[in-house]
Parts: sequence; structure tokens; C-alpha cells
Amino acid sequence: MGKFVNSIEEFFEFCSENEVRFVDFRFTDLKGTWHHVTYNIKAINSELLEHGMPFDGASIDAWQPIHKSDMILKPDVPTAFLDPFTADSTIIVICDVYDIYKNQMYEKCPRSIAKKAVQALEDSKIGDVAYFGPENEFFVFEDVKIKDTMNESHYRVDSEDGEWNDDRTYEGGNIGHRSRVKGGYFPVAPIDNGVDLRAEMMQVLEQVGLEVTLGHHEVAQGQHEIGVVFGDLIEASDNVQKLKYVVKMVAHLNGKSATFMPKPLYGDNGSGMHVHQSIWKDGKNLFYKEGEYGNLSDMARWYIGGVFQHARAVAAFTNPSTNSYKRLIPGFEAPSILTYSSQNRSASCRIPYGAGEKSTRVEMRFPDSTSCIYLGFAAMLMAGLDGIRNKIEPIGPMDDDLFELTLDEIRERNIPQMPHTLRGSLEALIRDNEFLRPAFTKEMINTYQNFKFRTQVWPYEARPTPFEFKTMYSC
Repeated sequence: MGKFVNSIEEFFEFCSENEVRFVDFRFTDLKGTWHHVTYNIKAINSELLEHGMPFDGASIDAWQPIHKSDMILKPDVPTAFLDPFTADSTIIVICDVYDIYKNQMYEKCPRSIAKKAVQALEDSKIGDVAYFGPENEFFVFEDVKIKDTMNESHYRVDSEDGEWNDDRTYEGGNIGHRSRVKGGYFPVAPIDNGVDLRAEMMQVLEQVGLEVTLGHHEVAQGQHEIGVVFGDLIEASDNVQKLKYVVKMVAHLNGKSATFMPKPLYGDNGSGMHVHQSIWKDGKNLFYKEGEYGNLSDMARWYIGGVFQHARAVAAFTNPSTNSYKRLIPGFEAPSILTYSSQNRSASCRIPYGAGEKSTRVEMRFPDSTSCIYLGFAAMLMAGLDGIRNKIEPIGPMDDDLFELTLDEIRERNIPQMPHTLRGSLEALIRDNEFLRPAFTKEMINTYQNFKFRTQVWPYEARPTPFEFKTMYSC
């Protein structure tokens, strides 16, 4: 799989061969949301693809002020792929954003920030490529209802998979086969009723250029995962954007709703995004050293140490929603304890089993898919590079069952933890952000944390919840 075109000339040849009528230019905002503008193929020429097209940056949350709103979308032509869902043949091209006022890559464009993180790796002479392999879990529901007003607030999600439907009356009868709480990992059909849906998702993902390895039901009711092959930081980030688009659209066209929200169900496992990472130089895996714990080199261990040292600030990008922290609570395989372990999934960083020289890597298990993927990957890389430069040793390894530890035991053993709230991570980011330079500018970080406080933290903290009514109304 991979690229369909490598140059502007090949782009036009590919469009001609596939009778393309429209070109869809896409870029990513600070939330990680894809935006797009569609051009008629007749309006596209080499000059436009080389120099980009203007758009209004003031209409994107937390970007430009109205008096400096003109920005340029710069297409990355080799990212082009056919949209599998449009009625008319449409080709999608992923873009970077260019700042005409500073004559540089836009400092708030997540993809541009990720590119600067890659450049920082190269400039450090530590390595020449960083590989990332995310595992994106998601839920599929058949019905989603939400209400949030001054005097009323509630949600309701429904899945055929949910055990709460055991006594529901269905036309044709209730089949009765369902996964139970924490019981959804790997059962075959008819308990796993998502086989055909995942298969369709996997095939469409192959169509758009991803190399798909597997698909399966996950632990929670209505929860699934599709695995794709790793790539370099930019490629892997682009692939997550493609994966989320395909998963949501295939579900939508089948009358269902897919979400990458970390914790949509109370009392069952949440969805994470475990991220496998390694640094290479001259074709050699710098994280490998045979005979050491997990075959990890000093560099790999220091990389972990850097991510852990800055984890509370990194979480502002890898776990950037208030819902993220409902997943990071004890009892649901939550990787909230900052230590590392070979094989043990209860640690925040796992060293996968049986890793030889080419496959030795570290697996950070705390991120989730509400992350703006470019920012999350870039933040982990910058933290890891800081750990390598300063030879920061992480706490560990720890091979015991960390899920069984009480909070008192965690504190007694001086094991650091992930922050417990988005507010906590953003406040940590305010205190600890020098390690993110030069990929993240001070202006970007200030804009980002203000945006998250304004759109996530303060609205969340201001709202009464049904649970508060249930426990406090009669006080």
C-alpha cells in the first residue's frame, strides 16, 4: 500500500485515469478535526498545487484574528487518495497551513508542528526517523441522544451489543447473544456482531492506502479495534486521520454511529490509543540492545524517562478532553501509573513481548484518540528527546500487577501518576513546556491551553450532572 502519486505530474495522470471531477483539500485544526474545501478539477493547475490556495483562518477556532485572517493551504501532493464515499470521483489531498504574515509554516497548524518535531529529531543528530504505530479503539452505537440545556442535561447511547438490551423486544425476537461488562475481548459471532462491519472498514482502509493487519471486538460492549501498520511520524498521523474518517463513514452508511470518545459507557472499559514508538538512524533501530531488560537500549529507557518526566504536560496533547480522564481511573485496565514493564499491560509503558532487533519498541498506553494526532505524537517525541539528551531514568521496571495497588501503596512506593483531570494536565503544561521547543512556540502553547480551558474545562466544571442530583439534591 502507501502512496498513489509522487509528483504533481503523476497527480494529474492519476486524476485522468480515475476520471476525477473534484479535488478535496483537507487540513487539521487544534482539536484534531479535519476541515476541507472542494475545488472543481478544472480549476486545478500546477501553480495552485505548488503555491497553495487562500482561505479564512479567522473562521477556525483559536487561529487567526479577523484583521489577519488570510492564510494559505499548501497541498502535500503525495498524500493524495481517492475518496471512497463520494458519488462523483473525488481525490483528497492533505495540506499544511502557511502563515503569509510571518512567511513561514503556521505555528498553530498541527501538521506543521509535527514536521518541526521531526526536524528537531534530525537536528539533534540522535536519529533520522521516528516510527509511530497507534492502536485506535472505538465504539459503535445504533442510537445516540444528547441534550444539554440550562435546566436539563442527559445523554443516552444504545448498542445491540449492550447487555441492557437482554429483555428488549425486537421485531423477529431477541437473539440473546451479547458480550458482557468487560467480556467483549475476542468472542466469535454471534456474540461478536461487528464482524461484517469491521471487514468493510478494513477493506475501505486498504482502498485509501493503509496496510491493515487485523480487526477484532474489544473488551467493552460495542467496542472495536482495527490495526494498521506503523509509519514515520507524519505518515502515521495522516493515517489516523484517514482511519477515523473511514470508520465513522462506514458506520454511518450502515445506519450506525462510531465514536473515538474514550469513555462513553460508565462501568465498562474505555477506548485508548496505545502508541508504539522507536527511533532509528541509518537503518538501525536505536532502541534495541540484546540482553538488556526487554532488549531495551539506554536510549530507549531514557526516551521513556523523558515522556514520564513530562507526562503531566504531554497529557494536555495526548489526553486533551475532560472525558479522557474518566478512562484513566483504576479498575478498567487504565494505564495511569508512570512506570514501564516488559509484557505487563498494567504499566503506562509496555515493552511488547518477543521484540527482536527490528521490532523492539516502547508502547505508551495512556494516550487516547481525542488527541489531535499530530500534536500528541509531536509532544511525545519532544519529551522523549529531552529524556535522551538528559539521560532521564524512568521508575521501573515493574512486573507486578499494578492494577491491584491501592492509592496509598502507589504513594508509598513513590510511583508517579498521570494527572486526574484535564485541568491538571493544562496547569502542568503552563509550568512545564520548554521541552516542546522549537516545535511548539510559546504563542501556540498559550493559545492551546486557553482554548482548552475555554471550550472544555470551564464549561464542564460549570455544569451540574445527573449524578450530583442523585447524590446531593436531598442534602
